[in-house]
Amino acid sequence: MQVTETLSEGLKRGFTITIPAADLQAKQDARLKEVAAGLTLPGFRPGKVPVSVARQRYSAAVRAEVLEQTVSESLQSALEERGFRPAGQPQVDLVSGQEDGSDLVFKVETEILPEITVPDLSDLSLTRLKAVASDEAVDKVVADIAKRQRNFEKVEEVRPAAKGDILTVDFVGKRDGVPFDGGTADDVNVEIGGEGFIPGFAEQIEGMTPGEEKIITVTFPENYGAEELAGKEATFDIKAKELKKAVDAPVDDELAKKLGFETLEQLRDLVRKQVEGEYEQLTRLRIKRDLLDALAAKTDFAAPEGMVDAEFNQIWERVESDRKADQLDEEDKGKDEETLRADYRKIAERRVKLGLLLAEIGRKNAITVTQDELGRAMRAEAMRYQGQEQQVFQFFQNNPQAVESLRGPIFENKVVDYLIELAKVEDKEVTPEELSDIPPANI
Repeated sequence: MQVTETLSEGLKRGFTITIPAADLQAKQDARLKEVAAGLTLPGFRPGKVPVSVARQRYSAAVRAEVLEQTVSESLQSALEERGFRPAGQPQVDLVSGQEDGSDLVFKVETEILPEITVPDLSDLSLTRLKAVASDEAVDKVVADIAKRQRNFEKVEEVRPAAKGDILTVDFVGKRDGVPFDGGTADDVNVEIGGEGFIPGFAEQIEGMTPGEEKIITVTFPENYGAEELAGKEATFDIKAKELKKAVDAPVDDELAKKLGFETLEQLRDLVRKQVEGEYEQLTRLRIKRDLLDALAAKTDFAAPEGMVDAEFNQIWERVESDRKADQLDEEDKGKDEETLRADYRKIAERRVKLGLLLAEIGRKNAITVTQDELGRAMRAEAMRYQGQEQQVFQFFQNNPQAVESLRGPIFENKVVDYLIELAKVEDKEVTPEELSDIPPANI
């Protein structure tokens, strides 16, 4: 095998690899012997089919198989000899070596992973923010639970509908004075000040009394499900029929029993644990962010452009989706596309660098993901689809790449845990509001 380097520019490498025709033919002949030995054909005893017969029938298939295997093995050998680790799938172009008996010659271009020196981590210093689940926080959650268990009773007095009330209405939606499909309904309960209707609908029927009729004008959101209505203006003929007011459920043992608990205290204990769990997740997120910020400041290697491109494209798809749904951050809304692309390109580069650094730290410290950990991750994923757990497991069994997609986050979290254990960590108690005040994501 002869390897000639044709490109060495940053992390880009190019080679021309030549395999003598005689070597290729020898591999082909050896493979045809194996094929012949395994053939069962009429007129021949098992294992006694002549190689010439196998060649006549399977020469093209064997040549293609040997060619593919030889290209793969020689490329791997060329990279290993030079200590290169490809950053993505190498591009391979066959120059010669088809059916004319010539040498096998192919060109390879690839990006390689940079040389990564794990920085000095002895000075890692982190602050772990913690918040306590106060009685007030528990009371607020329990009150929200009671609100969701509230009942509505008919208002006998004649009065305008106010926020929090339920107004039962009939309506007819029209475009240019003509009713449109799906725009007519009777006995619809609308919560005044609530969500779930077209913006401006519930707001404009506030103050109506039962028996009153009114025409309102609304504009459908740009991302509305019915394309013919998205972004369009329409009118609704409204007839108010019945008014109901909310009656909150008392926060007592009866509320707890309704929810499957014996006492209110048991409900409060569960709520406290849930609140503490949410705080712990935020604590974990904050310290991980601080750790990655510290690591990012220590990265001094170039990121492979192909990996950055792939990461950027994934980010940009989400940005485009958010933009179409008018869900961009207020800061991003004020930027032109060139600036926005440049900002997210920097984020993509940061993510790639941090991913490579964490992988190198994990490799050098023998951090791996066990089958038990993968199994637990699959079970957790399956539990998200109640009643379809078996189908989820079958999906993972039939799609090894899907299983591998679970490995990355587990590995990253294990490396993060290792680094947090290594760091000097100071605990600091903060309010839940301070804990939740997370800066804009850049990881």
